[in-house]
Amino acid sequence: MGAFTTSLALGLRQLLDGEVLRVLLKSLGVTLVLFVLVATGGWFLLDWALASGGLEDRLFAGAGALRGALSLVLSLLGLWLTWRIVAMAVVQFYADEVVQAVERRHYPDEARVARELSFGEQMRVALSAAGRALLANLAALPFALVLLFTGVGTFLLFWLVNALLLGRELQDMVWLRHRHQPAEAAPVGKGERFLLGAAIAAMMAVPFANFLAPVLGAASATHLVHRNLRSRKVT
Repeated sequence: MGAFTTSLALGLRQLLDGEVLRVLLKSLGVTLVLFVLVATGGWFLLDWALASGGLEDRLFAGAGALRGALSLVLSLLGLWLTWRIVAMAVVQFYADEVVQAVERRHYPDEARVARELSFGEQMRVALSAAGRALLANLAALPFALVLLFTGVGTFLLFWLVNALLLGRELQDMVWLRHRHQPAEAAPVGKGERFLLGAAIAAMMAVPFANFLAPVLGAASATHLVHRNLRSRKVT
């Protein structure tokens, strides 16, 4: 618990670092562009689907306006559900820059022996993480719909699913650069990994904080992995 809270605090402080701030702004820009494209495409697709399903302009006066409003609401709901997936996929792609910036400043010895990830490997990791997140959230969706009547059940279910996913993703952003063998276990306990994932997943549900959450998660995970690695060496 102590390593987690310290790592999160250090990650927050790291957001003011020039290198990390540049990655934050760059990843945020790419994420927003992707969302504009997805939202626009989704709105047109939903409008077409509703019209094809019978909600045509000639059906009744105002059918077009109703169809547009429904398309907008469904598009916004889809964006809310997929924000974490898209944002984390983008940050996964830029994660190496965040990790390197933190390591150069706080863990220079470890930075010198880190393995550089190729463009192809970064892309593969990002797509794999996005695929796992998409499948897990789709699997949880039917249960989330059943829990809608509880008021908070749907949010808690998505939070739990994404906390578990995020903990692993954030850990792997760092650990892939430092493990000696593919099967070598990361120096982060399941409890610490869940706490980190839970904190970042909760931030992703808060407007404006969700812009910072992915990069904060990457910076905090870097501190958590390296602090635990150093503790392991001492013991």
